[in-house]
Amino acid sequence: MAVKIRLARRGRKKLAIYDVVIADARAPRDGRFIEKIGSYNPNTDPATVVINNDRALKWLLNGAQPTDTVKSILSYRGVMLKKHLQIGVMKGAISQEVADEKFNSWLEQKEQAINKKVESLQEAKDSAKKAALEAEAAKNQARLDAIKKREDEAKAAIAAEEAAAKAAEAPAEAEAPAEAAEEAKTEPTSEESEQPSTDAATEKKEDKKD
Repeated sequence: MAVKIRLARRGRKKLAIYDVVIADARAPRDGRFIEKIGSYNPNTDPATVVINNDRALKWLLNGAQPTDTVKSILSYRGVMLKKHLQIGVMKGAISQEVADEKFNSWLEQKEQAINKKVESLQEAKDSAKKAALEAEAAKNQARLDAIKKREDEAKAAIAAEEAAAKAAEAPAEAEAPAEAAEEAKTEPTSEESEQPSTDAATEKKEDKKD
């Protein structure tokens, strides 16, 4: 029986998650399988891969053939490297201790690379969030400045109207005393109004003497 290591789809539409399964090559993609050895979630960044390395290595050594996608996943988790090292141990090219040391060294470097990528993605996310907050703050400040400018312009317009109204009232007040002075000049004073009567009295006295 030909055995393959492949993916079995599950999850929601457009958010698929895959199981890494051992299945008969003649079975349908999402049909019956022999064993589940891990899962693969491509919706995260970086992708989440969970593999039982020992079981995957056992099936590989027993002749199971991975699909291209599964082979990439197993290489990502170091299973293909471990298979290569284990074949070398079986052939007597290297000892088990050397093989384990090489694999652990590679695994440590891989974990550091993954952690570095996660940190860089988080920093990029934080930077984008900070830039968005700064842009929003600048936008709000510009809106407040525009509102304040309109208010200042309105106050200046009101002050200009009040100043114009006061300037218009001032000449009218200055003209009123001048008109009153002219009227006072044209009206006879009390002394002038009494003068004719005294003249008439003196004339009467002169007539009596004659």
